[in-house]
Amino acid sequence: MLPDDSSLRRRMLLTIALVVLLPFVFVYVFVAVINGVFLPFLEALDYGPYPGRVYVEPWLAALVVAGGLVVQARFGPGTVVDGVGARRVDADSHPDLHGSVVRLSAVADIEPPDVAVTSNGAPNAMAVRGPASTPVVVVTTGLLGRLDEREREAVLAHEIAHLKNRDATVMTVAWLLPTATYYVATASYYLLYGVARMFGYGGDTSDGDGEGAAKVILVLLVAAVLTLALSAMFWAASVLVHRVLSRYREYAADRGAAALTGDPVALASALRTMDETMPEVPDRDLRELDGGTEALYAAPLETRAFGGEELVSTDVFPETHPPTGERIERLREMAGELS
Repeated sequence: MLPDDSSLRRRMLLTIALVVLLPFVFVYVFVAVINGVFLPFLEALDYGPYPGRVYVEPWLAALVVAGGLVVQARFGPGTVVDGVGARRVDADSHPDLHGSVVRLSAVADIEPPDVAVTSNGAPNAMAVRGPASTPVVVVTTGLLGRLDEREREAVLAHEIAHLKNRDATVMTVAWLLPTATYYVATASYYLLYGVARMFGYGGDTSDGDGEGAAKVILVLLVAAVLTLALSAMFWAASVLVHRVLSRYREYAADRGAAALTGDPVALASALRTMDETMPEVPDRDLRELDGGTEALYAAPLETRAFGGEELVSTDVFPETHPPTGERIERLREMAGELS
């Protein structure tokens, strides 16, 4: 059995509360900015007047937020698994892998999850689960090929611990919030860039048509700036939400893996191998694992730049994992306590 971790439970509850609360805050802050900044700006440009103000009924906001969370809970796990190109495998094709998962699940006292494999040279794994869906442990062919049996068992135990602790469910649902706000902020940035270029090449604004065009461009520019600012602010807030749980849950899963296998050294060795191997992984393989889901992996993706562009995951979820060296040191301390 896994050790009880009240701190992990508190962090999960706080994360759930923030994941539910932040979309409401975003909606009403956005409405306040429209009413307090954008509409007065339009009136100053002689667009208007606007006697009324934008208003969102609380019940409508609740319906939209609840609908979004339900959709993410229902389709999020499948989206993640499909997004990395993983396919579910049975015991006939991967008997050792299935045997390990079933055995570790029995020790953890949970139903065995489905097992999926993705053809990818990056040695990594993750566990995903929605509130009403079958959990899935995803492993890469790089992990199966690079790790020995003890190391592989330890990584699988780490993922089973995520499922047992139920933090995999919270993270599977919660990863959408920062990802969505990141892409909204990115889209706003490119809109801002495009509008700025239009404004720079706007041509003659001496006649009425030119003045009208300049006003339209200015309105688009201000709208893009406001959207970018708000999206960036809420992306930062949603990243902080993940920080409440994402780093701590890795330590908890490491402790859980050590309890399930009785071999913390094996997980320490696996983490070392994964960390040292990652820089050798082809760019294409890392890109296939990319997409804003780094917080779900057993080990962080390589953060090196690719032609001046970093992975989306390292932008969306900066520093989601504790330093690998610190995790290894803690596992070695556990081994010393067991000996």
